[in-house]
Amino acid sequence: MSFGIHVSGRPKELVDSVVPGLAASLVASGITAGDATLWGAAAEDEASRRLGWVQSVSLSRPLVPEIEALRAELVAQGVTRVVLAGMGGSSLAPEVIAQTAGVPLVILDSTSPGQVLAAIDGDAEAGGLQQTVLVVSSKSGSTVETDSAKRAFEAAFRDLGIDPLERIVVVTDPGSPLDQSARAEGYRVFNADPDVGGRFSALTAFGLVPSGLAGVDISELLDEAEATLLEVAIDGRENPALTLAAAIAGGDPRKDKLGLVTDGTHIVGLPDWIEQLIAESTGKNGTGILPVVLLPVSPEVEDPPADLQILRLVDDAEAFHLFERHFGEILVSGSLGAQFVVWEYATAIAGRMLGINPFDQPDVESAKVAARGLLEARPEPTAPAFVTDGVEVRVSDPALAASGTLAGVLDALWARIPADGYVSVQAYVNRLAVPQLHGLRELVAADSGRPTTFGWGPRFLHSTGQYHKGGPAVGVFLQITEQSDVELEIPGRPFTFGELIQAQAAGDAAVLAEGHGRPVVTLTLTDPQIDVLSLFEAAQ
Repeated sequence: MSFGIHVSGRPKELVDSVVPGLAASLVASGITAGDATLWGAAAEDEASRRLGWVQSVSLSRPLVPEIEALRAELVAQGVTRVVLAGMGGSSLAPEVIAQTAGVPLVILDSTSPGQVLAAIDGDAEAGGLQQTVLVVSSKSGSTVETDSAKRAFEAAFRDLGIDPLERIVVVTDPGSPLDQSARAEGYRVFNADPDVGGRFSALTAFGLVPSGLAGVDISELLDEAEATLLEVAIDGRENPALTLAAAIAGGDPRKDKLGLVTDGTHIVGLPDWIEQLIAESTGKNGTGILPVVLLPVSPEVEDPPADLQILRLVDDAEAFHLFERHFGEILVSGSLGAQFVVWEYATAIAGRMLGINPFDQPDVESAKVAARGLLEARPEPTAPAFVTDGVEVRVSDPALAASGTLAGVLDALWARIPADGYVSVQAYVNRLAVPQLHGLRELVAADSGRPTTFGWGPRFLHSTGQYHKGGPAVGVFLQITEQSDVELEIPGRPFTFGELIQAQAAGDAAVLAEGHGRPVVTLTLTDPQIDVLSLFEAAQ
């Protein structure tokens, strides 16, 4: 079996009680047959245009020789460094695929000027721009981050006397603005299946083109996925997708938070892909499942809250020595291709169980609109409530800043967490310069006593951002931004990368606080390398 799942304790009770009903409703075979009525009348139109992922393996096979031929052509020219500019589903799947295969692939899913420059410049070991091909990946063809990266790379290539047409490959939906402009300009374009939503696109051109150009055996990945297709189409207890959906979305009361723990598996980074798939698919209409990416030693794993279910990704879910040690957890194993298929099916099934449309993202656009408004209006920056240890403190409610100390502000924010709430840490910084900032998640989880998510901005806006606004209104939000001496123009745009990332942070904060009434604290690091230490001390 290419996918394994073991449930015990409460998850097993849920599976035993829920799966028979799902099987009787012919949900699995219905998804396989493309039945758009499974999610109700309100979702039928959207679902009818979003079930192409069920056929992704067969539809993607013809892409393989085309991708491999382009890779051979590039390698023959000495072009061996692949950079992918894409957001959300356009980058998360290729990132997991490349990391798991041990193949270098530079992911550019940030508007931080320092991070964009690093992607352009490269390094001595991986090669610089002379050895680089850029994959520009956008389903809608209008993603501002991806468009900005394309413009910056075009200018950088021309500065070196390199024709961008020879070094930029485009992946987008047929007929999108990017498809039209790229073809008119003469770029190499791969079209993806328009009947597949971005977060379900792992096995389409969005997942395969950048991975294949980087050197991954994408034919093997499709073989892994194909081996699982029969299992997920069966309406019965042996279907791992039905088991998984029942375990993560069943129950009354339902555990609405899912702790994802990677424990000894060869697959690298899968929880980040699962996080986007589940959060964006289920976080709407005031309900949803909140994925929380954890370490084996995270506070939530050591002492799981009552509303959080632990799911552990392991090498062998049927290994007996794990059963007693991890009683009450969901154990999952399998090849990467199998994981993609089962999680996609399980997420669609979970959406049906929750009574929502798993294929739309009604709240994602609000932050984009707010950011565009700020870029057009260019208002004066809001004055901080106070500045301490080089950190500027801004709050959605003046009462949050009453203490005048960094630790006091955080304590005041934690005090606003409902009993069933969570903390969202959002870092709009150059993560290559301060990667240690991710460690703040562990400190915040311990200090707040509640499940804590961490997202690099603006990347998470295309992932968990939907859940923050459309899911249960029980989150509190800690934004980390930075002042940087590094700046980079965006050719043809009236704003810079630095101005763009600041507008994205401020726009999302405004939507959360003013549009949804959620507490938001924004901490701006004026000297990131030094101020991170102050932040860590305050969170302990």
